Amino acid sequence: MKKMSMLLMAMLLSVVLVACGGGDKEAEKDPETGNTKIEKLSIGFVPSRDPQEITTATEPLKEMLTEQLAKQGYDVAKVDITVGTNFESVGEALSAGTSDIGLIPGGTYVLYDDGAEVILTATRAGLNNDSEEAKDWNDNKPTAPTEEQTTSYRAILIAGPTEKGQQLAEKVNAGEQLTFEDLDGANWNVMSSSSPAGYIYPSLWLKENFDKTIPDLSKVVQADSYGNAFARLASGQTDVLVTYADARRDYEDQWTSEFDRKESIWDETNVIGVMPAIYNDTISVSKNSKIMDADLKKALQEAFIEIAKTDEGKEVIAIYSHEGYKEASDSDYDKERKAQQLLQELQLN
Repeated sequence: MKKMSMLLMAMLLSVVLVACGGGDKEAEKDPETGNTKIEKLSIGFVPSRDPQEITTATEPLKEMLTEQLAKQGYDVAKVDITVGTNFESVGEALSAGTSDIGLIPGGTYVLYDDGAEVILTATRAGLNNDSEEAKDWNDNKPTAPTEEQTTSYRAILIAGPTEKGQQLAEKVNAGEQLTFEDLDGANWNVMSSSSPAGYIYPSLWLKENFDKTIPDLSKVVQADSYGNAFARLASGQTDVLVTYADARRDYEDQWTSEFDRKESIWDETNVIGVMPAIYNDTISVSKNSKIMDADLKKALQEAFIEIAKTDEGKEVIAIYSHEGYKEASDSDYDKERKAQQLLQELQLN
């Protein structure tokens, strides 16, 4: 009976140990520093620029991250940086656990959030206009940058100097609501269907406000660049265009020089629609990484935030036009989920 009791106790103890993770090998600690040892940390970058350019620019990140993580209690033997063949390959690597960290756009994140978790959102210099009301942008022209760092940006619908464009602007500036018939009567200039600011979010805005999307508009042309879109707006070929906020700052000089307009871009254009906020790129981690846990995620957040504060770090993250990082939550990207769902619906139709 005594032997049976001891056997039952041993079995119970083993179950408790397994449930608590006691059967797993503990992370190896450095006897001198007390830091947790990590043999390799894998980081995947999306190929939004030339892959070799990204590889060269991010090389110093290996040493920076190693130094910062050491301060956070982790000794990393090797930081491995790869550039994916496409955006999807980086998302797939995070889902599979073959990459521990990925620098990916919000759109890629929400497509792979079953295997990835966002920990940081990139920041960029904000603008003095961020209202959801188009009239506020027109009352506060010209749009100017601020010193405040923001985690998102807007897409805006801009009306040009044509008669139709001016009619739409006058209605908005008078505090009146535009109808879909108003918008459908204009000549639209959009970007490719994969462009967040030039197509996806404007479609989401049309859907939420009028239960319509860009394919429902009668007169739409697609530009291969924002420069061409503004040229068409200036020449009167189109009445409105959708773009990132505030692209007029980038084409202010060309408006009067190259596009031969007599008045400034701020005098001749008006915002007539403001899209939902588009959250910036993410730093996400793999849910299936063998080394990732809550402590390491926190350490990575601190490390990247500190790196972005240094001149050397700013130079590295500038490859993606990042200026800093802020802690992020999954719910920040709920609008992106709606946008991606809408895009899939548009592609199926």
